[in-house]
Formats: sequence, C-alpha cells, structure tokens
Amino acid sequence: MLEAGAGTKSRRGYEDPAPVRWLLIGLAFTVMTVLVVIPLANVFYEAFAKGVDVYWHNLFEDEDTWLAILLTLKVAPVAVLLNVLFGLAAAWAIARFRFPGRALVTSLIDLPFAVSPVVAGLLFVLIFGLQGYLGPWLREENIKVIFAWPGLVLVTTFVTFPIVARELIPLMEATGSDEEVAAVSLGARWWSLFWRVTLPNVKWGILYGVILCNARAMGEFGAVAVVSGRITGETDTMPLRVEKLFQEYNLPGAFAVASILTMLALMTLILKVTLEWRTRRELEEAARSRNARSEAEPSDEAHRCAAPGAKSIRSAA
Repeated sequence: MLEAGAGTKSRRGYEDPAPVRWLLIGLAFTVMTVLVVIPLANVFYEAFAKGVDVYWHNLFEDEDTWLAILLTLKVAPVAVLLNVLFGLAAAWAIARFRFPGRALVTSLIDLPFAVSPVVAGLLFVLIFGLQGYLGPWLREENIKVIFAWPGLVLVTTFVTFPIVARELIPLMEATGSDEEVAAVSLGARWWSLFWRVTLPNVKWGILYGVILCNARAMGEFGAVAVVSGRITGETDTMPLRVEKLFQEYNLPGAFAVASILTMLALMTLILKVTLEWRTRRELEEAARSRNARSEAEPSDEAHRCAAPGAKSIRSAA
C-alpha cells in the first residue's frame, strides 16, 4: 500500500493540475474547430446551398469544369507512378549501398521541399519554354511541354518528388538486408528477390507514400499555374478551376469543385489512419511472435538438458 501510494503520488507530481489540462485541451479543440472543422463544413454548405441539382450542374454539366477534373485525374496518377519508380530506386540505392556523394543525393531528394512551387514552375519554363534552353529544339521537333499536359506532369512530379522516397528510405534501413542476402545466397534472381522479399517488406510504406503523393499532386497550385498558362478547357486543373470560378463570382461552382478536393483530402486522411493502424498492429504481432519464440527456446533447451538426467535417475532406480 505504501509503495502504491508513493507511486501514485509520484505520478501525480509529474501531472499538470486539472484546470491546466482542461484549458489546454479546450484550447486545442477550439483552434481545430475554428481552423479546420468550420472551414470544411462551410465548403460543403456553400457547395450544396442552392440544391443538389445546381451542384451536379456545376460539376458535370459545365464542360470546362469537367475537363479540369479529367485533366487532374490524368496528371496525378502519372506523377505518382513516376515518383514510385524513383522512390524505390533511390531508397534501394541509399539504404543498401555506401557510395561517394550519398549524403549529397539524400539532400537533393529534399530539395523540392525547400524550393517554392512557383520558382519550380519558373525553372521548367526557363528550360522547356520557347525562349528556354530546350525551347528551339522542342519547337523543331513539334513537341509541346509548356502550356500542355506534359509540363503539368513534370512540375507535379518535381513538387511531389521526395514523398515516396522519404517514406521508403527509413523503412528499408530499419528492415535491413539480411533477408535479401539470404535469398541471394539461396540462388534467387533479382526479379524474384524484388517481388518475394523486398516488396512485401516495404508494401505498406509504398502505399502510404502513394496516398500522400496523390493528395499533394491533386492539390498542387503554384507550379501548375506557372507552366499551364491557365487555358480554360485545356490546361486547367481542379485547383486552377476553383480560383478561376471564384474570380468570376461563380461561388457555387467554385465551392463545388473545392468540395471534390476536400473529399479527396478526407479520403486520404482515412486511408492514412487505416494504414497507420494496420502497420502498428502488424508490428505488435511481429513483436509478440518474436517474444514468444525467445521464451520458448530456453524452455526447450532446458527440457533437452534435463531429459538425460531424468533418464539416468530412472535407470539408477
């Protein structure tokens, strides 16, 4: 009882007083409500303010808005696929090999996070624009990058460049290469090694990175605005269409498109939480199985050691 009382007293000594705790919790809920919940609820309220028919018309019967939705759904998956391929290659190289310039490569992967999206868009204009370094050659070959969907893919890929790689690098470093080395020693080929060993170990990291990368790609505004030219019906993505409708004082249409982006963000959040819960559960199950094996091995060894002694006792009797 004394120990329990001392432990309780010690634990309470490290806790803040109840008024302070409730004040901080209330402040956190107030900030979240004002900055997150109310704006999200207002987006859907304004989108459906004039009825479902108007909402449907603003989204699917407005040809320019529909084309903006389709363009976004075409650009984002291509950018995500390119980032998955690069992320896997970069994570494998950085986590499995030691080479000169490794720290520089790791720093360059984070560069798009440090560069403003508007500056990134301007860089691509200076490279692929008509007056850029590759502009004359592209014009001769009749290849259009700026003010076309290839330019949107390039800048979206650049802006989301580090997301998948940054999810996979620490995961692959944590899992180590023991299983891969064992598979190679047993004669596994590289394709079989990737599909049967490497990919299962990082599958949740890839899916987690894909979800975050897709959400970032669909919501990109700054870099896309620079390279797209904002051509209505051709290079407008959903974020650009929201701004254009808002500037035209078409608030129901702007909020209707914004509600699509908001729903995508909420779906991303749900998938993110689900993946985190499932990954945590798998890690806990793996830890429990390891503990069970480690507890069973000494008992088995003790049983094997005790068996000859028991046999000799029975023979002596």
